Amino acid sequence: MVLGLSGELISVVLFLAGVAIVVVSVETFIEAVAEGALALGVSGFFLTVVLAGTDLENVVLGIVAAADELPDLALGTVFGEALFILGAAVGIAGVLVPFETEVPRNYLGLMTLAPFLFFGLALDGTLSRFDGIVLTATFVPYLAIVYLLERSTERQYLSAEDVEIRERARERGELGVDEDEEWFDFDLDLDVDDFVEERVPERYEGPAFVGIAILAAVGMTVGSELAVSGAEDLLTLLGVTGLAFGATVMSFIASLEELFLTVEPVRRGRPEIGVGNVVGSMLFFVSANAGLIAMVRPLDTTGTVLTVHWPFFFLTLGIVTVAFLRGKVDRPTGVVLLGSYVAYWGANFLV
Repeated sequence: MVLGLSGELISVVLFLAGVAIVVVSVETFIEAVAEGALALGVSGFFLTVVLAGTDLENVVLGIVAAADELPDLALGTVFGEALFILGAAVGIAGVLVPFETEVPRNYLGLMTLAPFLFFGLALDGTLSRFDGIVLTATFVPYLAIVYLLERSTERQYLSAEDVEIRERARERGELGVDEDEEWFDFDLDLDVDDFVEERVPERYEGPAFVGIAILAAVGMTVGSELAVSGAEDLLTLLGVTGLAFGATVMSFIASLEELFLTVEPVRRGRPEIGVGNVVGSMLFFVSANAGLIAMVRPLDTTGTVLTVHWPFFFLTLGIVTVAFLRGKVDRPTGVVLLGSYVAYWGANFLV
């Protein structure tokens, strides 16, 4: 255990450096896997749905923390990042760029009901390894439901902007009926592939993407070990619990990119993309994220998990759901969401 001012600095540097390495490694891993998957003919549309709903930074940090006998820290990251997206990301978007959006009720129902399985399994005071298997397994059906809903409706929600482009083109008389349908099928696939390719600075030829993905996986492992090691020292130095630290400081730093993924699409007039990120992330957090951590080490879900984390989670999720049902996130709603996130931080350090 490092001590003194130099020890504090070392702990902070280890923690920040570890999180930074994890974030960069995850981005590189996603780029390599996306490029490789597209090269192998995997549906670009489905790949986008998977990437939008999966937060590897959070789960990697959580799994390593649980393996290093810090399960409370790991569980804190699950609640912390969910509250960050709901309270901070959506709240800031509402304050800076109030927006309107039409969210299909099927998606809202799925996002609202999914947490209750996690909640029910945790009510006995422990999220066991078996519970973790159940939660992890449910993420696949969630993806399947989203995929089927997208394929069965004329308006593709996660690619709504493509439909709007098509409709404007048809209004200008640039497309006939047959051309319209053919253009839509081609353009949707093309835009999704382009979205993935835009994230890849260079195309990986042959087996290169496999090697890059492996190196990125090593980076994720090394970075997460550094972050957890630094966090372990900081817990002692700051005198806070792992649950509180994971739900606040660790989640905040690891989730900063979620601000861009949520706020930037809204700022550019494409709120559907930001909202899609919120819906997909919530489904992941309450299923595979919590489940994979519990499979590594059973989680204690008593104490402040019941009195602080679940109440704030359901409160903030409810506010966001009502706002999406109304079809708009205005400044008052954004202020309330930001206030709830600040209160969540306070509750973590005061309770």
